[in-house]
Amino acid sequence: MNTPSRLLLSRLSLTLSLLPPLLFCLSPIARAEEAKGKKKIVFIAGNPSHGKGEHEHRAGCMLLADHLNKSGLAVETVVVNNGWPKEAAVFDNAAAVIIYADGGTGHPAIPQLAKLQEMAKKGMGIGCIHYGVEVPQGEPGNTFLDAIGGYFEMNWSVNPHWQANFTLPKHEITQGIADFKINDEWYYHMRFRKDMEGITPILSDLPPAETLGRPDGSHSGNPAVRAAVLERKEKQHVMWAFARPAALGGGKGFGFTGGHFHKNWQDDNHRRVVLNAIVWIAGLPVPAEGVNSATPTDDEMKANLDAK
Repeated sequence: MNTPSRLLLSRLSLTLSLLPPLLFCLSPIARAEEAKGKKKIVFIAGNPSHGKGEHEHRAGCMLLADHLNKSGLAVETVVVNNGWPKEAAVFDNAAAVIIYADGGTGHPAIPQLAKLQEMAKKGMGIGCIHYGVEVPQGEPGNTFLDAIGGYFEMNWSVNPHWQANFTLPKHEITQGIADFKINDEWYYHMRFRKDMEGITPILSDLPPAETLGRPDGSHSGNPAVRAAVLERKEKQHVMWAFARPAALGGGKGFGFTGGHFHKNWQDDNHRRVVLNAIVWIAGLPVPAEGVNSATPTDDEMKANLDAK
């Protein structure tokens, strides 16, 4: 073989030797292999809502997802914007689904109740944040009782702004979290499963009387909540963990009624208790020191805000 031929062959051999790693890095198979063994967590971010810095569903989901990705835990996250995913394949192999969106009659899960019921029966983790815990009574409410253990029921629950002071119970979700207080629109007097079956309160406090200063209404007050808070002085649970009974498919869920103000995600305890809950419902052990999550910078907090 002459010298030019040898040189050409040498160059060709070198090129071919570089191709497999390059192709491997770009191929879907490689990405699937990389994701193998990781828990997939799907965030459903609702449409833009409220004023600037409030109900920042997209920015909140992206912030939480980013901190999970950087936590060092075996997770991978997907954030879907503007409501329920149009492609069902988004949920393939998902370990948990988080819904952070406006609720009520416009809750993104209402047209998808059969799918949500199917997820719960398969043992998938389901978590709902802030307005995402509110659905109408009837089939939507009953679905939520079976999926996350409770929900905001109109003419029963209330939605005042107040500073809650939390003393934390012992639970995986509270690992690494200190007692804290913070002002938010903490919904309370949730409708829970009968006898609190499978439910562990995580964040609880007795709301001040002024939270019931508004006239009775679908979200503002009612005789039942006044009796519970003003007369019986019952602490109200604004975050809870739910271990589904085997008859409901097993798996886990949680409800978190805070999250109205985007700025509150910069509070380490407020943010990390939710990150812990997401990891818990995804079926991963929560680290003894809690999910590793550095305080977001001001620039991080400004990222991905809705144009309002």
